[in-house]
Amino acid sequence: MSGHDHSAKRDAGHDHGARVTAGSERRIRTVFIMTAGYAAVQAAGGWFSGSLALIADAGHMVSDAAALLLALIAYRVAARAPDAARTYGFHRVRVLAALANGASLLLLVAWIAWEAVQRLREPAEILAGPMLIVAVIGLGINIAGALILRQGDQGDGNLRGAMLHVMGDLLGSVGAIAAAIGIMLTGWTLLDPILSVLVALLVVRSAWGLVSDSIRVLLQAVPRGLDARAAEADLAALPGVAEAGHLHAWTLTDESSVATVHVVPAVGADPLALPALVSARLRERYAIDHVTVQVDPPGGLVAGKH
Repeated sequence: MSGHDHSAKRDAGHDHGARVTAGSERRIRTVFIMTAGYAAVQAAGGWFSGSLALIADAGHMVSDAAALLLALIAYRVAARAPDAARTYGFHRVRVLAALANGASLLLLVAWIAWEAVQRLREPAEILAGPMLIVAVIGLGINIAGALILRQGDQGDGNLRGAMLHVMGDLLGSVGAIAAAIGIMLTGWTLLDPILSVLVALLVVRSAWGLVSDSIRVLLQAVPRGLDARAAEADLAALPGVAEAGHLHAWTLTDESSVATVHVVPAVGADPLALPALVSARLRERYAIDHVTVQVDPPGGLVAGKH
């Protein structure tokens, strides 16, 4: 029997997809409506008060609304059933959307830094009173949005991305409030770009985490916390298993991991019992929910060495 004889394979289930929960989709839809609506209010407030800071933050809100809309589209696409060409389904569209969300946050941070430098060079006139009123309204809306999203599944990369956008908006509102009060008390308009940079620094760490997690999934890296060689040794110690090797594990979506592994039965062991035994071990100890096990004859692991 060759090292890749698929007739020796046994699967531990065939549900490759992650759940696309109606609750997560509903929460993001609600926050999208709130964000897009407030962006319009903020733009009108910025135009009325002559505040460039509010107009710029309205652009920030529009970009966040677009990211939330992308997440909603991703949920719809991910809900499609697998087909003959995409047997794993469309769930990685959610990972792509999460990557886009994180990347857009990093671009936003770069834009905030650039805009702050321009305002440090040429301070813009700001009417602190209207700015404060609009910023307080935004803070309330962002707090409500954060509470709505926090009740959802935090293992969902899309929901995490949406949450990061809302938290960025919330911090922006806090910064705008602080800047407005400071300008009212001191008349120092440079407070606005300085606080904008501080907010950007708070956002960039979380954004980079989201991007790196998404890239890790797309590159099919091993699930976090899994040492493939140690797992092979663990499997080889199971009763009835003489050898284990060629373990390949990767994250399919933000809540589903996949693995393939070759094992050699011990003398007198039942080869047909090994796939269920190995699959159960990987599922219970390493949280890998879809496992394909190939049972090789003695010497098969050496013959099939990659």
